[in-house]
Amino acid sequence: MSFDPAVESPIPLSDVSKLEWLPRRQTGREIHVATILRWVKFGLAGVRLEAVRIGATLCTSEPALRRFFAALTAADPMLTPPAKPKGRARTRSRKAPTVA
Repeated sequence: MSFDPAVESPIPLSDVSKLEWLPRRQTGREIHVATILRWVKFGLAGVRLEAVRIGATLCTSEPALRRFFAALTAADPMLTPPAKPKGRARTRSRKAPTVA
């Protein structure tokens, strides 16, 4: 999967970690370029970062990064609320009163 470099400004992978809006690691360090390359080659949680090769340089774009993060967020089950049971399933999910 790639983006159109004529429409979106290409950024070399080595410069991606220097983007100001990209969060730093807990230690305050920038994300390593090998991590970004891994997102391009193998992906994360089944989602790959879009990139194009311009000469010998692999590049991505800010919109491609935003799409990558949005897809990761959408694929994360911890960030989506669980469905509420409907009908009989809802009444079965309640605890029955205990008889003493």
